[in-house]
Amino acid sequence: MRDVGSIYLAHMIDVSFTPFPFLTTENYALRNLMPEDAQEIFALRSSDEINKYLDRPKANTLDDARNFITKIINGIAKNESIFWVVTPKGESKFLGSICLWKISREEAKAEIGFELLPENHGKGIMQEVIPRIIQFGFEEMKLQTIEAELSPRNLKSVRLLEKNNFTLAAVNEENPDSEVYALRR
Repeated sequence: MRDVGSIYLAHMIDVSFTPFPFLTTENYALRNLMPEDAQEIFALRSSDEINKYLDRPKANTLDDARNFITKIINGIAKNESIFWVVTPKGESKFLGSICLWKISREEAKAEIGFELLPENHGKGIMQEVIPRIIQFGFEEMKLQTIEAELSPRNLKSVRLLEKNNFTLAAVNEENPDSEVYALRR
């Protein structure tokens, strides 16, 4: 039997999100998700405008949002994913969220996800925040690849990814409403 495990050793990553990595950009601060964010998480996860491109169950109650927050906090504690709330610098106002999840230590890869409350769309917020998350992923987490899976109908997100040098990497044959974009280190 051949040892295939050693093939990935050079790239295998070891990530720890303790202490929590608070990040900033010129205009925004990225902080941890808290139970007090339940109303905004509910607004994000129950929005028809946001969910039209996402394959996930819609939040129907505040408890759905609270359960999601608990799941995220536990995932961060286990170093399974990292999730930030985007706020204006110096304020706690919830604008949206951005995360790195589906982390593969063996492949040194993670998936980026981001969403803004509808009133914050088109203001250039994610254009400023995404490069900071890419930097964190490559420099701090030592990722080799960051992917994003999204609907090709979500043209604004596709353009945003392309502006950040992501390229189309795969089309999901089973689901034509799903494409994978990738950025390699």
